[in-house]
Amino acid sequence: MLKKLGKYLREKLLLVIFIGFVIGILVSVYSHKAVEATSTNKSCEMCHVHPHVFDSWKLSVHHDTRVGIHIGCVECHLPPKGQGYLKEKIIASSRDLYGYIFKDSADFNWEAKSTLDQAQHFVFKESCLKCHENLFPLTLTKEGQAAHLYYSQNEEELRCINCHLNVGHYNPNALHAQNVKFGNAGNENVERFTETAKVTSFEDFTETIPGTTISINMKAIPGGNFKIGSPKNEQFRKTDEGPQKEVKLSPFFMAEIETTWDTYLAFYSATASEGRSTDTEGSRTEADVDAISGPTPPYGQPDQNWGLGIRPAITMSYHSAETFCKWLDKVTGKTYRLPSEAEWEYAARGGTETPFFFEGNPKDFVKKGFIGKLFGKGSDEINNYIIFNANSNLRTAKPESVEANPFGLKNMLGNAAEYCLDWYAEDAYGQLQAGVSDPRGPAEGENHVIRGGSFRSGIGEVRSAARDFTKRKAWMKTDPQMPKSIWWLSDCNYISFRVVCEFDEKTGKN
Repeated sequence: MLKKLGKYLREKLLLVIFIGFVIGILVSVYSHKAVEATSTNKSCEMCHVHPHVFDSWKLSVHHDTRVGIHIGCVECHLPPKGQGYLKEKIIASSRDLYGYIFKDSADFNWEAKSTLDQAQHFVFKESCLKCHENLFPLTLTKEGQAAHLYYSQNEEELRCINCHLNVGHYNPNALHAQNVKFGNAGNENVERFTETAKVTSFEDFTETIPGTTISINMKAIPGGNFKIGSPKNEQFRKTDEGPQKEVKLSPFFMAEIETTWDTYLAFYSATASEGRSTDTEGSRTEADVDAISGPTPPYGQPDQNWGLGIRPAITMSYHSAETFCKWLDKVTGKTYRLPSEAEWEYAARGGTETPFFFEGNPKDFVKKGFIGKLFGKGSDEINNYIIFNANSNLRTAKPESVEANPFGLKNMLGNAAEYCLDWYAEDAYGQLQAGVSDPRGPAEGENHVIRGGSFRSGIGEVRSAARDFTKRKAWMKTDPQMPKSIWWLSDCNYISFRVVCEFDEKTGKN
C-alpha cells in the first residue's frame, strides 16, 4: 500500500514539475515576446502622444543614417541587453504608463525635458558606444578628433550627449559649431546716443552708451551699516554664511536689472574688431595695446534659444563679465565694475534682515502637498519677486516678470545668478573685522563669489544670504575647442551679472 502511494506521489510530483517546466517555458517565451512587442517604435508612440517627438526623430541623423539603418527609440533610451536593459525597461514603462494615465501631456515642459540636465536621465552612454565602437574613424574631422580625444581622457565625467544632444531628435535651432553670425544686428539707421549721462548728485540716473541705442537704469544705493551673512537659526542656512559681521558700505550705484543681451551685444559688437584673445588663462596676447579685446564668437547659441533682447545675458565667463565692465568704464568715463559681495547682499536686502526682502520664511514657500496647501502660506507671494525652479519653466525670464525690492532692484534673488568681485572662501566672513568699511573679500583665491540664485534654484538658494562660487572646470567640460574659450561657458546657462558704478569724482561727488 505504501509503495503504491509512493509511486503515485512521485508520478504527481513529476507531473507538477513537468507542468511547471512547460509553464516556465511559455512564460519565458511570451515574456520575451511581450518585451519585444513593447520595445517597438509603435509601442512607444502609444504612450508618448506628443507628435513633435516622432517628427523630430524622423528628421534626425539617427532616423535616416548614412548606411540606411533606422535607430529606434529603445536603442538610445534603454541600455544594451545584458547591461540592465530589463530593469530600465520596467522603470521606464512604469513611469510612462503612470504619466499616460494620470497626467496631461499638454502640461509637460517638453523643451526643458530636451535639455542636457534632464536628457541625461533618459539616454544611456552605453547605448551610444554599442553602435559607435570606433571613436576615431577615418572620416572624422580634425576638430572631431580633438573633441573625441578629450572625451576619451575624461570618460568618467562626460556623456556622448554633452556634445551630441540633438542627434536623436532634430532641433533646427541647435548649433554645434562656432557661431560667427552671433550678435550681428540690423537697424543700422536707428538713432544712437552721442554722449554719456551727466551725474551731478547722488540719485538714480540712466546711463547712455555713446554710439549705441543702449541705456542702463542705475539705482542710487545709500551707504550704511548692515550684518552680512545669516543667523544660525535661519532655515536652509549653510556654514559659509557665517559668522555674521557688521560692515559699513559707502554709497554706490547699481544697475536696476541684470545685464541684458542687448547691452552685452553692444559690447560684443564694439570690441569684436579690436583684437581676439584665446589665451586659456585670460591674459592679453596683444602687448601694450590700449584697446579692449572682446569675446570671440561663441560655440553654439549662448541664449539657449530662449531669446535675446532684455533677457539676462548668460553663459559668459567671469573674465568676459569683467572685461565688459572695463569696456563700460572706458566708453562712459565713469568707474564701473562688478559688485563686491558685501555690496551685493546689502543691495539685495534693501534694508531688511530677514531671509527675503519680503515677508515669509523659506519653508513657507516650499512646494507643498495637499495638507500643506490647506494650512500653509503657499507660494503666491514669492512669485511676485523671484524667478526660481518652481515658477521658471527652467529658463530665464524678462525683468517685468517680477516686482522690485525696496532699493528698486529687480531679480536680485533669482532668474540668473550673478558674479561678484570677491574671491570665494568658505570662511570669508570669519576673516572680516567687525565694522570694516567696504570689504572686498580675501586677497586671493581660486574661485569667485556668485550670489542670487537662478531659475533652476530651490528655495534655500534664493535667500538674501545664500552663497555660491564659480566652477570653471565643471562649466567647461564640453567646450570642443582647443584651447577652451576664456569668454563663454559651455556647461553653465544660469550665470549673469549686473554692474556697479562707484560714487566718485567722475559721478558728481565733490
